[in-house]
Amino acid sequence: MRYSRRGIVALGLAAALFALPACSSSANDDGGGSSGSSDSEVEVFSWWAGPGEKEGLDAMIADFTKKNSGIKFNNAAVAGGAGTNAKTVLATRLQAKNPPDSYQVHAGLELASDIQAGYVEDITYLYDQQGWKEKFPKGLIDAITVDGKIYSVPVNIHRSNLLWFNPATLQKAGIAAAPKTWDEFLTQAATLKSKNITALSIGPGWTQEHLLENVLLGELGTDKYTGLWNGSTDWKSAEVTAALTKYTKILGFSDLKSAAADWQPALDKVVDGTAAYNVMGDWADGYLKGAKALEFKTGYDVVATPGSEGVYNFLSDSFTLPVGAPHKGAAEKWLVECGSTEGQDAFNPQKGSVPARTDADKSKYTGYLAAALAEWQNPSTKIVGSLAHGVVANNAFKGEIDTALQIFVQDSNVAKFADAVAKAYAANK
Repeated sequence: MRYSRRGIVALGLAAALFALPACSSSANDDGGGSSGSSDSEVEVFSWWAGPGEKEGLDAMIADFTKKNSGIKFNNAAVAGGAGTNAKTVLATRLQAKNPPDSYQVHAGLELASDIQAGYVEDITYLYDQQGWKEKFPKGLIDAITVDGKIYSVPVNIHRSNLLWFNPATLQKAGIAAAPKTWDEFLTQAATLKSKNITALSIGPGWTQEHLLENVLLGELGTDKYTGLWNGSTDWKSAEVTAALTKYTKILGFSDLKSAAADWQPALDKVVDGTAAYNVMGDWADGYLKGAKALEFKTGYDVVATPGSEGVYNFLSDSFTLPVGAPHKGAAEKWLVECGSTEGQDAFNPQKGSVPARTDADKSKYTGYLAAALAEWQNPSTKIVGSLAHGVVANNAFKGEIDTALQIFVQDSNVAKFADAVAKAYAANK
């Protein structure tokens, strides 16, 4: 099964979760606080601390403070690992009943365990007050609705399945265009190796998983890729075995043995020409045009990952209202900012993402983002969800995949990895 532009509901999120009682708090139309809570400050927890991410958050904070001059903003960002480090810190705080006022989470199954644990409040009342159900795509609303309740506010839409490159490096190697299939990539990789250029730069474990999902997508197609997460595709089938074998061949042309510490330094190898390609989400655009001051199409370029043209492997960053938030009224105002036109149009052009709202100012989205926004809003675009970024697998299932993948990238044992993931799916479905 694949997702249409309006059909992200097929992620099956609602069926996987238990609901919490609706909270009784309320906010006014501009995000005013509930009774008994202080508006004097707000602590917002995220993993947007590095270049290409911080700029977007800073832009939204500036818009928030302009609207809410009496509220002190406490930026509690934790750097590193596409949220891996931040999630570890956050889990400790939530378990200790010491939550921030709001925290970042990927839309989708990533929030399942927090809802089940009672860590987050139902904020459907904000959607009703702000009219968001008419401003966000129906499919996105469906994907974040759990038994009729909504627990987060999406600020953006990111695309996972992108292949970034430096046009000058390809020209130097005599390569006319980026590959359209993974087999074509492997052919180019041999050419690049003969010229002492690494075909693919890679980073830490989550970037290796990010690559895996997009090799699987390109080799299996949208329906069978989606079947990996709903049980209709057998992880031990011949087709998946062939795709996983292809993944090991691709890794063989990467710099895995000297993998970068994070996604930015991995991309730096593409910028300096020591590597030809990097598979990364479109937050790379914010980094390349911002921190690296490069021009789109000349200093850097991008295509869909091989085999996935016309497909949006999506993820979405969102913010929550934790149960027991110390400054609930201010937290509600932050969530209103996250869902506002002004907030999203301040944030997304800097971050390298497109807005979750359908009424954004399209003139603010140029270069890569203009094309991304057009493709996201194109009814013919096929939509699937990201593994590495919390859409298609709950935390328990994804955690077991993470562990198995750490072993797989070292031993390349396809049968062992497929068996481990199949067993993990059966245990956590």
